[in-house]
Amino acid sequence: MTRRTVTEQYPDAQPELAPRTRGVIGLFEENCTVCMLCARECPDWCIYIDSHKETVPAATPGGRDRSRNVLDRFAIDFALCMYCGICIEVCPFDALFWSPEFEYAETDIRDLTHERDKLREWMWTVPEPPALDPAAEEPKEIAAARRAADKLAVQRAVEDATEARLGADQQAATDQATDQATDQAADRPARPAPSATPGAMPGPDTTEPDGPRPPKPNSPEEEA
Repeated sequence: MTRRTVTEQYPDAQPELAPRTRGVIGLFEENCTVCMLCARECPDWCIYIDSHKETVPAATPGGRDRSRNVLDRFAIDFALCMYCGICIEVCPFDALFWSPEFEYAETDIRDLTHERDKLREWMWTVPEPPALDPAAEEPKEIAAARRAADKLAVQRAVEDATEARLGADQQAATDQATDQATDQAADRPARPAPSATPGAMPGPDTTEPDGPRPPKPNSPEEEA
């Protein structure tokens, strides 16, 4: 009331809409599991879903084949939709989002039923979620993941410390055994030199006499 009223020059200038503007509903098809909760909870019954089942072969030999639902059609009749947002709230896999897009007027009311291709295009106009309040409580999923990571880090630290302690003890035992063997070798008396046995025949004298050797006599062949 204290500000001057300014007329926005639409469509020449696009209006600045709030992030939580309820324009249209975008579909993130990859997250949809065809659980039908959005169609069941819709008070206007304006959501139309068709699907079929496919058999998925077993991932391991001897396993059992599984079946999964494949989405064939996902349409919303915006001529009936009252923008309550119940379908977005009840979706367990975050496949539906609010988009601020509002330029989807049609000349024929039957054209207000938009199929999944158009709903997927509107996903590109979905704004990013707002940042969390720094003082807000941490989400349960993140808290559980953080506790699991901290527990795993503690276990790894304990294992590393145990391995380091065992390695140090083994090295200390090896060093102690080496020191004991060295000390025993140092304390052991030297073995005496073997003495001549009485009655034994003396061996040949291998000592060389001092002075020059006598000349070697010539052989008969050299004398001839």
